[in-house]
Amino acid sequence: MNERTAAYTLRDISRNFLTFSVIVIMMAVFAGAFSVFTDNAFLKKIHPYLFFTGFGNSAILLLNRYLTASIYPELSIEPGRQRNYLIAVSVSLLLVSIAVLFEQPLFKAAAGLLMMVVVAQPLLEILTKLPLSRIWGNVSGRYYIFDVIFLLNANLGLCTLGLKEAFPDNGIIPFFVTQSAYFLGSSFPLSISVMGFLYTYAWSKTPKKELARKLFSLWFYIFVGGVLFFLVVILIGQYLGMMLISHLLTFGVIALLFTFAWFLHNYFKRNFAHPALAFLLGGLAFLFATSAYGIMNIYYAKGILFGSYPPIRGDKMWIYHSHTHAALLGWITLSFTGMIYIVIPAIQKAGSLELLQSGDPLEQLLDRSTMSKAFVQLSVLLLSASTIILSLYTGESFALGMGGVVYGIAIYFLRRNLMRDSAIRMWEGFDK
Repeated sequence: MNERTAAYTLRDISRNFLTFSVIVIMMAVFAGAFSVFTDNAFLKKIHPYLFFTGFGNSAILLLNRYLTASIYPELSIEPGRQRNYLIAVSVSLLLVSIAVLFEQPLFKAAAGLLMMVVVAQPLLEILTKLPLSRIWGNVSGRYYIFDVIFLLNANLGLCTLGLKEAFPDNGIIPFFVTQSAYFLGSSFPLSISVMGFLYTYAWSKTPKKELARKLFSLWFYIFVGGVLFFLVVILIGQYLGMMLISHLLTFGVIALLFTFAWFLHNYFKRNFAHPALAFLLGGLAFLFATSAYGIMNIYYAKGILFGSYPPIRGDKMWIYHSHTHAALLGWITLSFTGMIYIVIPAIQKAGSLELLQSGDPLEQLLDRSTMSKAFVQLSVLLLSASTIILSLYTGESFALGMGGVVYGIAIYFLRRNLMRDSAIRMWEGFDK
C-alpha cells in the first residue's frame, strides 16, 4: 500500500467514524424524544442502549485509538480493522435492538460477548507492545489505555446482564448486575478519555507544564481510584462513603472547570476563539451539574438497595434522570463533539496522525465560517440540553420532547459543518 493510499484510507475511516457517531447519537436522542410524544415502551428502553453500545464502543475503538497512537507510534492504525470495528458495533446494535424489541435478552448477551472479543484485540496489542513503565510514564497515555480496560468491563456487564435477564433464577450472577450498572460502567471509559484529552491539549500546554503534569497525574488516581471505590461503597450500601467520595470528585470537577476557564481566557487572548475548546468548557460545566445531581441522588436514595428499581424515591426520580441526562447530553456528548472538532480536521488536513503527534491540532484548521457555525451549534445544544433537564423537573412533556428533537438536529449539524469545510476538504476523494 503506497503512502497516498494509506493517507486516503485513514482520512476515509475517520470520516466514516464521524458519520457513524452522528447517526448513532441522533438515533438515541430521537428515540428518547419520540418516546415522550408516543409513550412507546420500546423507544424508552432502547435509547440509552443505542448511545452506549453504539457511540460508547466506537468512540473508544476509533477516536480514542487515534489519540493513543499519537502518543505511542508503536500502536499503528489499521483502517481496515477499524472498518471491521464499525461493522461489529453495528451488529451489536442490531442484536441489542432485537433483544429489547422482542424481549429476548440472550441477544443482549451475544452483543456484549461480541464486543468483548472486539475490544480485547486492541487491549491485547497495547499490553504486548507497550511495557508498563512506558504506559505509566505518560499521563494522557494512562487515561487513554484505562479507557479500553473499562470498555471491556462495560461489555462484560452487558453480556452478564443479558444472561441474568434470560435466567433470572440462576443464582450465579450477582445482584448488582443491572441496567443502571451497565449504563454507569459504560460512561466511565468515555469520561476518562475526555480527561486525558483535556490534559494533552490544554493543561500540558500551559507555562507551568510540570505542575500540570503532577496535578493531572494525581487527578488520575483520584478520579479512576475514586470511581472504582465508589462502586464498592455503592454495592455495600455505605452511605457515608458514597457521600465522601462524591463530594471529593465534585470538588475536583470544580477545580477542573475553573482552571480550564482560566486557560481559555488566556488562550483566546493570545490566539483565536477555537469552538472545540468552548464545547469542552460546556462539557465540564455539565459535569459539575452531573456531580451535583449525583450527590442529591445519593441523598434521596438513602436506604434503597442498589439494584432495586427505581433507584431513588419515586417523587425524586427527576433527580436521577437529570443526573443521567446532564452526563450524556452535556458532559459526554458536548466534550466528544469538541474532541471531534479537533481530531477529525487534524487527520483530514494531514492525511495522517502527524498533527496529533508533533504538530498543533489547535491551530486554525477550519475556516472562519465553519467555526462561527460551530459556536451557533454549541449555543443550540446548550439551550436544548438545559431545556431537557429543566423539563424533567417541571414535568413539561412537550418541552422535554421538543428539546430532544432540537438537540438531535443540532448534533447532525456536526457532520454537515465539517463535511462542508473548504479548508480541510473532507469531500476530496470521497467518491474514489
